Amino acid sequence: MERTDLIPVQLVCRHYKIPLAFMDTLQEFQLIEITVLKDDLFIHKRELNKVEKIVRLHYDLDINIEGIDAIHNLLEQVHALKQEIRALHNRLRLYEDF
Repeated sequence: MERTDLIPVQLVCRHYKIPLAFMDTLQEFQLIEITVLKDDLFIHKRELNKVEKIVRLHYDLDINIEGIDAIHNLLEQVHALKQEIRALHNRLRLYEDF
């Protein structure tokens, strides 16, 4: 992982106006991954979209962390099911061509 792909957690907190404890809680619930380098906390830039969605759910819609965790897990299941349906459609298309 390149250091250029990492963003300091302090910067993310300042940008979204959220406390550092909120980011710690997200990591505890395994909603995001925080990397520690030389006693500094970083988040990978691919996680920013997820953080932004979670911040909106929590602060704008007043959904607690447990609710966000449930929503996250359900969305992952939906994504997995969509991939499975796509694969099944592709297999079915193979048989339809015969």
